[in-house]
Amino acid sequence: MFLLDKPGFNLMERTLDVTTLRQKVIANNIANNDTPYFKRSEVAFEELLQDKMGPSTPSVIGYRTDPRHFFIGKSSAGVMPEIKTDPNTTVNNNLNNVDIDYEMSLLAKNQQEYNVVVQQLNSEIKKMRTAIGGR
Repeated sequence: MFLLDKPGFNLMERTLDVTTLRQKVIANNIANNDTPYFKRSEVAFEELLQDKMGPSTPSVIGYRTDPRHFFIGKSSAGVMPEIKTDPNTTVNNNLNNVDIDYEMSLLAKNQQEYNVVVQQLNSEIKKMRTAIGGR
C-alpha cells in the first residue's frame, strides 16, 4: 500500500520488528537465568542506526520513485539489528551472567517502547482515515 510507504511508517515498522526481536532475546535470557555457563545476549540496533545516520553520512536525501532504487543519504534501510552475546562477565556462582532484575527492567522498558510505537502508528493511521473520509 503506497499510503503507508513513507519513511515515518517504515521507521515505525522497523522499530516494532526490533522490539519484537528484543522481547525474544530478553525472554531467552530470563528463561536461562539458572542455566550454568549461559551467557546473556542483547540486541544492538540503536547504536548501529546512530552510527549510520551520524554526521559522517551525507545530509542530502535522494527521492525514490521505486522501492528497488538505492537509498541516497540518511536512511535506516541498511541497518539490521544484531544479537550480541557477552561472554566475558559472570554474575552468579554457576558462571552465568544473567541478572534477573536487570533483565526484567529491560523487558519493561522494551514493552513501553513497543506500546508507544503502536500508539503512534495507530494515531497516524487514524489521521489518514480521517483525511481520506473527508471528516
